[in-house]
Amino acid sequence: MFKLNATPLLASALLLGASMATQAGTVSWTDWTSASATTVQGSLVVGPSTVNVSFSGVYSFAQTAGGTNYWSPDAPYLSSVVGNAPPASDIIGLDTGGVATITFSQAVVDPLIALVSWNGNTVDFGQPIEVLSYGGGYWGSGTPIVNVNSTGFYGSGEVHGVIRLPGTFTSISFSHTSENWHGLTVGVVGLPVPEPETYALMLVGLAAVGFAARRRKS
Repeated sequence: MFKLNATPLLASALLLGASMATQAGTVSWTDWTSASATTVQGSLVVGPSTVNVSFSGVYSFAQTAGGTNYWSPDAPYLSSVVGNAPPASDIIGLDTGGVATITFSQAVVDPLIALVSWNGNTVDFGQPIEVLSYGGGYWGSGTPIVNVNSTGFYGSGEVHGVIRLPGTFTSISFSHTSENWHGLTVGVVGLPVPEPETYALMLVGLAAVGFAARRRKS
C-alpha cells in the first residue's frame, strides 16, 4: 500500500517559501514608456512576468526616455527591503493636487512608491503605509510625518524616500495637495506566491503522478 507522509512535504514547502522570502531585495522599478493627457503607461519585469502599470490623474510631466536623473543620489531610496534605487530618469512629476490611481495588470505584493521632493504635501492612501527610508536627495532633505491612522504622511521639508503599502494589490489610489512639483515612481519586489499549503498539495500531486507512472511500468 502506498502511503505518503505529508509532514516532510509540508516542511519542505515551508523551507521553500522561507527561501523565496529571504531572496527579496532587488526591486523591479517601473519603466515608464508612454504618456497621454491624463495617463502614463509603463511596465514592470518581475522574473519571467511582465506587469503593465498605468498611472491616471493630473500630472505635470512624465520622463519616459532620458532627462534629468532625479533619483540621484541613491541613499534615500535604499533600506533593508530595497536594495536598488530607481534607475535612470523615469519619473512622473505632479503639481496640482487631487486623486491619482496606479493600476497593475496583475496582482503585486507590497508595492513601493519612491518619492522626490514631496515638500509641504499632505498625502493619504486610505490604507496603512510604511516609511522604509528617507534622506537627502536631489532637492535636499525632509521628513515624512506619518498621520495618526498611518494611512498617509505630511512632507516636512524636501522628502526623498520610499514608502511601502503592505498587502496584495491590483490598484492603489492616493490624494495629495498642490505644490510646485513632486515626483514619484512605482516598484515591487515580487508577485503573489502560493501559500505553504499549496506547495504541499503540489508536492502531493507530483508524488501521486510518479507513483501512477511506476505502477504503469510494473
